Amino acid sequence: MDTVVFDLGGVLVDWNPHHLYRSLIPDEAERRRFLAEVCPQHWNELQDAGRSVAEATAERVALFPEHAELITAYYGRWEEMLAGAFDETVAILEALHARDVPLYALTNWSAELFPVARRRFDFLRLFRGIVVSGEEGLIKPDAAIFELLCRRHGLAPERCAFIDDNPANVAAARALGFTVHGYAGAAGLRAWLGELGLL
Repeated sequence: MDTVVFDLGGVLVDWNPHHLYRSLIPDEAERRRFLAEVCPQHWNELQDAGRSVAEATAERVALFPEHAELITAYYGRWEEMLAGAFDETVAILEALHARDVPLYALTNWSAELFPVARRRFDFLRLFRGIVVSGEEGLIKPDAAIFELLCRRHGLAPERCAFIDDNPANVAAARALGFTVHGYAGAAGLRAWLGELGLL
């Protein structure tokens, strides 16, 4: 085990639509209903898989014209969903980098929006390679995007530790031979990497 592959959102980056919509829909029940029914995660994932944000917005506005302004804010004010980085996890990334551990990222992210992350987060420069779902037209947990990561960067799954907060992605990586960690906080991650002899 000599290589570490990180997910980004929910592991290193604090992305959450509620960060924006708390200011737009103060009532929690109403906000949760909007994000479950009008702009749900499975809709956002289509953009992570390569669909344009303009097409996505137009589709939802046509379906829910009474919410046009709120829908337009989803991508129009998308950067406000990025609260920042999880500093304790970034510290782990930096510690791995200091030990010359090869680092890669595999992220479900819109190709149009990932440049925002590159501008915001200097730690992304620590990765030797980043595979972005929206740039590839593939998305986790599809095995094809894991295989693309390995093929492009010459990685063997059995030599890779994979970290993700999404159970489906963790299961997919495990099935392909990665050693996996379901991220639930920096302390647990640090301990796990220590057990692997990487930290």
